[in-house]
Amino acid sequence: MVTLNSAIVTVSSKGWVVIPSLFRRQIGLKPGMKMVVTEAEGKIVLTPQAIDPVDALYGKLAKGESLTEELLADRKEERDREKAKIHSR
Repeated sequence: MVTLNSAIVTVSSKGWVVIPSLFRRQIGLKPGMKMVVTEAEGKIVLTPQAIDPVDALYGKLAKGESLTEELLADRKEERDREKAKIHSR
């Protein structure tokens, strides 16, 4: 694979710069990924931020019934059974 070492891009009035697709593919950048911006010896360096495994899993279990609600329902059923047992004596 040929490695592209440089490209000329334009800075917008908002400070936006488009990273050429070849660089994005080589590094594996995806839309929404976070980048760390640093300055080193008068140069701007963009580095993909390491993915926090906790952040990556956040919300993955949000689908389906709440485990808390399920536990509370189980506890209520258990109380009802115990009350029925006591009153049947």
